[in-house]
Amino acid sequence: MRASEAIRERRSIKRFTDRPVSRDEIETLLAAATLAPNHRLTQPWRFYVLGPDARYAYGRALGERKARKIEEPESARAMRETVAQEHRALPCMIAVAVVNNENPEIRDEDYAATMMAVQNIALAAVELGLGTHIKTGGVMSDSAARQAAGVRDDERIVAIVNVGVPADVPPPKKREPATAFTTWVP
Repeated sequence: MRASEAIRERRSIKRFTDRPVSRDEIETLLAAATLAPNHRLTQPWRFYVLGPDARYAYGRALGERKARKIEEPESARAMRETVAQEHRALPCMIAVAVVNNENPEIRDEDYAATMMAVQNIALAAVELGLGTHIKTGGVMSDSAARQAAGVRDDERIVAIVNVGVPADVPPPKKREPATAFTTWVP
């Protein structure tokens, strides 16, 4: 598959089949991730492949955040448990972290490199017949979520990548052409 095809075919997959993602497939995705460009060759990315218990704990942390918005205690409890079980059931979940750097310039470069590594995971997944759903948000700095993922104190989670065989593939979303965002500067 050509890279341009993988870019066009990549979608955010929300539902996966029950087929597990093999260790070889995961290692192929992570090998692709480490080929991302990174200034100064800092290799700032760290990958945490979460097993069922870790996925459950991460889902529990996310469910707790969602449950805070629910006043009725039983509904809040159900929300926590539902989200936790949904995460346990995922075929594969990878927490992608970046090593923190005190230098603001290097910190920005390392964040950019790590997000390019995430894109490499998504594109390599397409080539393998897998799908991904890249998740970001406030939960990634939540102490319970960080603990569930096993990240170290000197790292921050920048994305969660859910991986599996797509149960269905949504159609592409309408996007503006590149010309809408391009300025040619003489």
